[in-house]
Formats: sequence, structure tokens, C-alpha cells
Amino acid sequence: MKGKALDDLFHDTLKDIYYAERQILKALPKMARGAQSDALREAFQKHKEQTEGHVERLQQVFELIGKAPRGKTCPAIDGIIEEGEEIMSEYKDTPALDAGLIAAAQAVEHYEIARYGALRQWAKTLGMDEAAKLLDQTLQEESQTDETLTSIAESEANNMAAEAV
Repeated sequence: MKGKALDDLFHDTLKDIYYAERQILKALPKMARGAQSDALREAFQKHKEQTEGHVERLQQVFELIGKAPRGKTCPAIDGIIEEGEEIMSEYKDTPALDAGLIAAAQAVEHYEIARYGALRQWAKTLGMDEAAKLLDQTLQEESQTDETLTSIAESEANNMAAEAV
């Protein structure tokens, strides 16, 4: 059995984030429907559209490395999404719902930022410049979404949740 190398790790992690993005695509419409504020609902809807582009970029990266786009079950993202569903259930119709949804969504974003950051760097190390550019584009969008969620939390959601106390 040959030793695993960085290209193997790259491919495995690519399958992981591909699975994650497809699960996120299923979760975002539910989160948008659950959001109480228009700003948060719009942020989730915008990110769903971006996520569709993330999946397309990942498919391009798979093509660049000569592999079929396939996901690999990712228990981490499944658990993060499950936590978000619990928040939607436990905090439905409460002033704290949007703050909880933002926290859940940011857990997803931070997971993605970590994955895309590693993948981008590995692509650079492996001389996959085109793949690195595609991954960097997604990384920038994930970071922007995180910033948008922080802004909504700070400008409205956290205060609404605190005022109810």
C-alpha cells in the first residue's frame, strides 16, 4: 500500500467539502423560512445562490484533477446542521431565534472557511494554480457571508434577543 500524500489529502478534503456544500444547499432554504428578520432571510437566500456557485466551482476543481465529483459523508457538517435544526425547533417564535440561527450559520461558515483555506493552500503547494484561484474565490465569498452574519447579529438580532430578557 502506497503512503498517502498531499494530493490524496486534497482529494479526500475536496470530497468532504463537496458533500458539505450539497447539505448546506438543503439547509439554507429552511433557515431562510425560519428567519424572522428580512435582513437575515435575504442573507440566507443570497448565500444559497452563492452556494450553488460553490458546488459548480468544486465540480470544476474535480475536473481539473481528473476525478469525478463525489462527496464523502462528513459527520462534522451533519452535526453542525443538526444543531441549527435544533435551534430552529427550540427557539421558534422567540426573540432569540435569529441570534441562534446566525450562530448556527456562522458555525457552518467557519467550518467552510477552514476547509477552503486548507484546500487553497494545498492547491498552491501542488502547483494547481487554477484550482487555487477557484477555491480562493469561494473562500472570499464564505468570509464575506460570515461578515454579513456578524453585522446582522450586531445591528439587530442580538439586541432583539437581549431585550426579551
